[in-house]
Amino acid sequence: MERLQKVIAQAGVASRRKAENLIIEGKVKVNGQVVTELGTKVAAADKIEVNGIPLVEEEKKYFLFYKPRGVISAVKDDKSRKVVTDYFTHIPERVYPVGRLDYDTSGLLLLSNDGEFTHLLTHPMHEIKKTYVAKVKGIPVREALKKLERGIVLEDGKTAPAKVQLQTADKRKNSAILEITIHEGRNRQVRRMLEAIGHPVIKLKRENLAFLNLHGLNAGEFRELTPHEVKRLKVLAKTGQ
Repeated sequence: MERLQKVIAQAGVASRRKAENLIIEGKVKVNGQVVTELGTKVAAADKIEVNGIPLVEEEKKYFLFYKPRGVISAVKDDKSRKVVTDYFTHIPERVYPVGRLDYDTSGLLLLSNDGEFTHLLTHPMHEIKKTYVAKVKGIPVREALKKLERGIVLEDGKTAPAKVQLQTADKRKNSAILEITIHEGRNRQVRRMLEAIGHPVIKLKRENLAFLNLHGLNAGEFRELTPHEVKRLKVLAKTGQ
């Protein structure tokens, strides 16, 4: 017996959190009966429907995608803007983004149809390191970078300590390139951190997530993760090692 929301997530329909919302909204049936109680347990023989569609477990898929700028980290957009899943239309499985990157941010983004995997990697208690390269206005002094390293107070609380390195400084253009590593996933966090020290972002790219990188990919391209990579990510999320 498994919890209903877990079974829905494992089938690739939605993340566990979204599966819970579907249940609460009365969009899930078990053996022909609407179920709205979270925690309901089901057996393998039970017939489950989500939005009237029978649940069929898909093969689990995991992709590393180089998201271009100007693309939404979602499966659809109410303004008809390009979304990341537009690049996966020839994939039979219904994949969705694991976490997100801002519209104006490019770089490494994972997509999967494994709800448990998504929950594991995006839960706040699991510290997955993410490294960004940011081109910023102005040239930060050492004390400004130390503020980021110690943690900086934003409107939603103090950030965890970050690792920051000044890569290049262009006095003629009055700009600099920074490498910054964080493990949190707040909305537009890196942009807000740099804005807070007086050096707003000109361009931002996520180059690494844990041990993964973008080597061999151009913007808009993707590759499938290997079973070993998937296993390593799960271990990292569970142990923080």
